[in-house]
Amino acid sequence: MESKIEVLSTVKLSNTPDLYKIVDSLNRTLKQEDLMFGLALDEKDQNIAVFTIYRT
Repeated sequence: MESKIEVLSTVKLSNTPDLYKIVDSLNRTLKQEDLMFGLALDEKDQNIAVFTIYRT
């Protein structure tokens, strides 16, 4: 069985201390819909967060 993760959307936005709470809530709520959400800091600018939506 092959597991494939598809990137649906990526957006860059200003990083805020509580941004991870939104991503955590989305992951908990929409897990059963085969959606996963990621948050990372931009490699060039630590003040920018990269939010990504995946289909699993």
